[in-house]
Amino acid sequence: MEEVAVVGVDLAKSVFQVHGIDARGQVVLRRKLGRSKLIPFFAKLPACVVGMETCASANYWSRELIALGHEVRLMPPQYVKPYVKRSKNDASDAEAICEAVTRPTMRFVGVKSPEQQSVLVLHRTRLILTRQRTQIANAVRAHLAEFGIVASVGRLGFDRLVGVIADENDQRVPAVVRTCLAMLVAQYRLVLTNLLETDRGIRAHSRASELGRRLQEIPGVGPLVASALVATVPDPRTFKNGRGLSAWLGLVPRQNSSGGKERLGGITKAGDTYLRKMLFVGAMAVIRHAERYGTRKPWLLKLLGRRHPRIAAIALANRIGRIAWVLMTSGERYREPAVA
Repeated sequence: MEEVAVVGVDLAKSVFQVHGIDARGQVVLRRKLGRSKLIPFFAKLPACVVGMETCASANYWSRELIALGHEVRLMPPQYVKPYVKRSKNDASDAEAICEAVTRPTMRFVGVKSPEQQSVLVLHRTRLILTRQRTQIANAVRAHLAEFGIVASVGRLGFDRLVGVIADENDQRVPAVVRTCLAMLVAQYRLVLTNLLETDRGIRAHSRASELGRRLQEIPGVGPLVASALVATVPDPRTFKNGRGLSAWLGLVPRQNSSGGKERLGGITKAGDTYLRKMLFVGAMAVIRHAERYGTRKPWLLKLLGRRHPRIAAIALANRIGRIAWVLMTSGERYREPAVA
């Protein structure tokens, strides 16, 4: 047990698989542990390198093992999969994790603090509430359309439909339908109230940190994007440059190059989907403003002249990610580029 140098842990809800090797790479440990036995097991081990995949509860177990003196390294699951040999099971997964964590070119993910995870829960809750708001509104519109009642797109149109539901003298809506839709409208208003509370929490978090306030100076970065960046990227220095952060967000072209000939396709869409979507929305806001009122960014005007606005938004989101990395690592403030 004293010879263990590297341990790979396959995480689960109740049963964990552990695979350990010594300094020479020889297997010295294979064991299946229950949830209650994982911490006591590692408490008896001398300090070693522990590899895990970035999955559910990975940050919690990482913090617990770091407190015991171990060096924890988190890896994306897609980087571990090539090391799985033959059949996939818990034992082979733990062995693959143990082998992958020792590779010198492996890329690791920073461990998030409880505060950062709390902010991410706030963002995920807001995302769920936003989807529920859309689902309820679409359901009300669809049900009323079956009785020939339609309204324009947007909040004003939906408010007109709510007025039709509340009007008991409107004979176009049967009593049973009116009762059911009134329940949906009440649920819709509750979702709006909860959504407002999450927006307040996210706005307070983005303003509380000095980094969050500096990030909001970037065009296209508001409280949502600034808060998500601070919470999602625990250590920006894990990326060598801004392109590394953009690649992690899936905003760089997918390559299929061979024989010295480059073939670039669409973006990879790897990494955090939520943060990538928020950056895209912020970039689209900048482009809509540029189309209506103009902009002092010549490169953006040239890009809009030859590309679709959504493609230009991807390029701008990539640029925003790189600028954010510079601000997060250097401590500087955003400076608008001077026009030649």
